[in-house]
Amino acid sequence: MKRPLIILTGPTAVGKTSLSIGLAKALGGEIVSADSMQVYRGMDIGTAKITKEQMQGIPHYLIDEMEPSEEFNVAVFQKRCKEAMETIYRRGKIPILVGGTGFYIQSVLYDINFCETEADSAYRDSLSAYAQKEGKAALHQKLRQADAASADRIHPNNVKKVIRALEYYHQTGQKISEHNERQRKKEAEYRFRYYVLSLPREVLYERIDRRVDQMREDGLTAEVQALLDSGCTRSMVSMQGLGYKEIIDALEGRDTLDHAFEKIKIETRHFAKRQFTWFRRERDVTWLHKEEFPDEDALLEYCISDCRKMLEE
Repeated sequence: MKRPLIILTGPTAVGKTSLSIGLAKALGGEIVSADSMQVYRGMDIGTAKITKEQMQGIPHYLIDEMEPSEEFNVAVFQKRCKEAMETIYRRGKIPILVGGTGFYIQSVLYDINFCETEADSAYRDSLSAYAQKEGKAALHQKLRQADAASADRIHPNNVKKVIRALEYYHQTGQKISEHNERQRKKEAEYRFRYYVLSLPREVLYERIDRRVDQMREDGLTAEVQALLDSGCTRSMVSMQGLGYKEIIDALEGRDTLDHAFEKIKIETRHFAKRQFTWFRRERDVTWLHKEEFPDEDALLEYCISDCRKMLEE
């Protein structure tokens, strides 16, 4: 018998937190964060991190578990998420995976093998030097020539992923997109419900703008300054997060604060759009269009009823 798993995802600011708490209370669940940034200590405002009060006593995992100087990636997430889930199963509870990082969720649901290859630092360094000299677009064009499918999926600004895909092709002679596609066809190891929360675009964008305004009011600028004062640098993976790199630019004189916050709004909308694109590609998902429910309580009741059916299967 496959063990149960509940997944609740969707774009940033769509309202995952309150629904996840309601589900956990009703179904005996404990929550594992599938967020690439909330794992870092001291990064609370810019990540819209759930507070102790919002948790309402529900145990949460992969929140505040790493220092900003540490690198958190999908392979690390997969390992730590599985460990957390085993703890939850031993406690007789149901893991509820909550967050907007689709690849992280996929890595656990389908037990993706990342086929780690030996790091080739010389080749990687040569690609980094090429990107610095010729530009990100030129590096991305190299990827397009080697693996067009990966180029379509990886943004030119994401130099780290572009280099990883090129390195994989260089070492194996195979396209990482084809490897990933094989992994995507795996069967899930769990009995699961995979919910994707959705709102009309204009409503979601308005919520994003309000959230960014609230971050400014709550002190995001001071939070970023404190991180820099503690020794964090813009080269760290954590500091590349949305909302942090823009404020660093302002604090270091490359931008104004007003423009930085407007840029965060624009980039967050773009991020939400990319999240929707990802989840539309996923299989076995249940879309929850919030505007089709009279209120939050009705949405919660639907999910509780649907999850109970899954648990009885």
